[in-house]
Amino acid sequence: MGFLANKSSLRWLWITAIFLIIDQVSKQWVAGSMELGQSINVLSFFNITYAQNHGAAFSFLADQGGWQRWFFTSIAAIASIVFLVWLKRTPKEQPILAASLACMLSGAVGNLIDRSLFGYVIDFLDFYVNGYHWPTFNVADSIIFVGAALMIIDSFMQDKANKVNNLKES
Repeated sequence: MGFLANKSSLRWLWITAIFLIIDQVSKQWVAGSMELGQSINVLSFFNITYAQNHGAAFSFLADQGGWQRWFFTSIAAIASIVFLVWLKRTPKEQPILAASLACMLSGAVGNLIDRSLFGYVIDFLDFYVNGYHWPTFNVADSIIFVGAALMIIDSFMQDKANKVNNLKES
């Protein structure tokens, strides 16, 4: 446990683990209990719909000849390494940034597992409002979004802190 007790923010990996487990368990539940394309109405604006995404976000490049599997797998692997290294280098005094990186790492690894094992990502969260149907997504995608939002919040907080420090030094 000594490597987690240093000055880095690796101690935030518990967030990565929790959301990775939730992501993988939910995907396997859907794939194991539903037929591809099957939809279960949950609320007036939400279904659980089993979909397989062979592309990237919003099924981008899904209709290509198969090369995209390895392309997006490589991107997810590289992103996972970048997030892990960045998390390790993040000072423990920046907990929001650390939490954001742990979230994005979880999502990247969750979708990396799917692409590596199946050649596609399992999606199932299906929202729609007033005739507008959002593309189906999963827990990994959701936690990447949460991580990105936290990163934006942290950047504003760091910017504000830097301005305050600059005023004090003047």
